[in-house]
Amino acid sequence: MELRQLRYFIAVAENLSFSKAAQQLHVTVPPLSRQIRQLEEEFDVRLFDRDRKHVALSDAGRLLLREAKCLVSQAGRVTDSVRMAKFGSAGLVRIGVGPALGERVGRVLIEHAKQYPAVEVQCRDILSCAQYESLLEGGIDVAFLRPCVDYVQLSSELLFEEPMVVYLSKAHPLAKRKSLRVKDLVDQTLLLFDRKSAPGLYDKTLELYAAAGVNPIVSSVTVELVPNNDIQSLLLTCHKGIRIIPDEIACRPAPGSEVAVVPLDEPGASVQVHMVWRKCEKAAAVLAFVNTARQILRSETRSALPLRERAVIAT
Repeated sequence: MELRQLRYFIAVAENLSFSKAAQQLHVTVPPLSRQIRQLEEEFDVRLFDRDRKHVALSDAGRLLLREAKCLVSQAGRVTDSVRMAKFGSAGLVRIGVGPALGERVGRVLIEHAKQYPAVEVQCRDILSCAQYESLLEGGIDVAFLRPCVDYVQLSSELLFEEPMVVYLSKAHPLAKRKSLRVKDLVDQTLLLFDRKSAPGLYDKTLELYAAAGVNPIVSSVTVELVPNNDIQSLLLTCHKGIRIIPDEIACRPAPGSEVAVVPLDEPGASVQVHMVWRKCEKAAAVLAFVNTARQILRSETRSALPLRERAVIAT
């Protein structure tokens, strides 16, 4: 039994005429009759009661018509799904999202869902340092992280840069400043993530201190996926130290919080955010998602820059 035979049978059953069915299928009557006869021989049953003037479905024919329509419809859905997958319009994409990047990545998900509604996107909150291993092992397909590490097996693309800011208690004498320099923080305890958990932020922060000729007073803190988590906010409000982190507006302290945010005015005081995926990636759904993220996040970055800088990025 072939799908073509079922389609021929459905056409005859719905028209109750071999000539009308042949015309609908753009074939002649003899090959159409031959396909119906082969079906009857395969099932060893008559599907039609017919004479020179009339064609009617037999009991077996009525049963086959119902099942044949289901089979042909399902085959059509399978064909459509395979074709959609070929062009990235269907499939599964698993992404890893670094700390405080959820709001920006969320905009990518919204736009991608509009363009590719049949694609399932699964998200995981995962520290940047753990995303590389997950990519290489196949746990995720696309990573949004800071910073970028050069792996032979991975492709990466700079999406945007985040300025760095200082988190401190609102009651702190420095909290009312419009901006701060590292030298202003010389006597402040720096609440710093350990390097193993956040190597990029760790290195960048100490690099800024070294460039300013300041030896930081460091107190190690645990990494959390939410930058203004309760424990660290308590440390800040109790004057136990300050924090220097990338500025993500969506994750700033809530209104009424006792934590203040002050821009850090130092050359190079920014952190790069990259998108990373496997170089050998062949899945069209994954590559389509990468392209959506590129378009959304890069366009947002360009629109926030002066015209001259936009032209530089575009090239």
